Amino acid sequence: MKIRIAGAQIPESKDVDSNVATISRAIDFAGAEKADLLLTPEGSLSGYTHQFDVRKVAIALKTVIEKARAAGIGLALGTCFVEPEDKQCYNQLRFYNSKGDFQGFHSKTLKCGTLTEGDSGEINHYAVKPLRTFSFNGITIGGLICNDLWANPSCTPMPDPHLTQQLAKMGARILLHAVNGGRSASERSRVWWQYHEANLRARAMAGRVWIVVVDNCYPADLPCSTPCGIIDPDGDWIVRTKPMGEQLFAHTIHIPD
Repeated sequence: MKIRIAGAQIPESKDVDSNVATISRAIDFAGAEKADLLLTPEGSLSGYTHQFDVRKVAIALKTVIEKARAAGIGLALGTCFVEPEDKQCYNQLRFYNSKGDFQGFHSKTLKCGTLTEGDSGEINHYAVKPLRTFSFNGITIGGLICNDLWANPSCTPMPDPHLTQQLAKMGARILLHAVNGGRSASERSRVWWQYHEANLRARAMAGRVWIVVVDNCYPADLPCSTPCGIIDPDGDWIVRTKPMGEQLFAHTIHIPD
């Protein structure tokens, strides 16, 4: 079995129209590369915020889905979104097949918060659905969003549920990891970069899974919060992007039957 996955290390903002244009470029790239599926960063459509124009994001989503459908590209699309069924806001990775059919979503589970009294950050803003997997080209795939994989010790009030291991036990062979991490020019950011890379490689090895990871690259004059690309089940980088600016990649992953 095989699947060709495209990844988009792209800039994003709270400007939904700008985000649509950026995602559209990534879809064009994925189409030219004959990819089966495109992965975008956390919040790449809505912006990484719970305070977005619900109607505008819903309209933008239809635009992006139609463009991907016309190109024959499946999507693992990072966005915040209010689900019509329950009216709750989720930080999602939304999955669509190449025909534009909605396959469901992964909601960010290990939400960031403070370890002290006061503002608890994402914990108050986003709902969570049970962990699940998706099937593309006969391959079981899992989705993760940012801290779902990191379990950052400075902003994770709850225990680490080891979601990569859970997904591996559920049969996932490939994990798609959508990130939107903070970054600066400080030594602290360099420490977190090392922590993120070590987590990616160690969890790929522990779960015997492929991991595809993409991050928001804004601002363009600073490195992303994590290395981006594709890691194999031995923990080795098969594709690795430059650490700064917009970077698009595609690679065919072969999974033994």
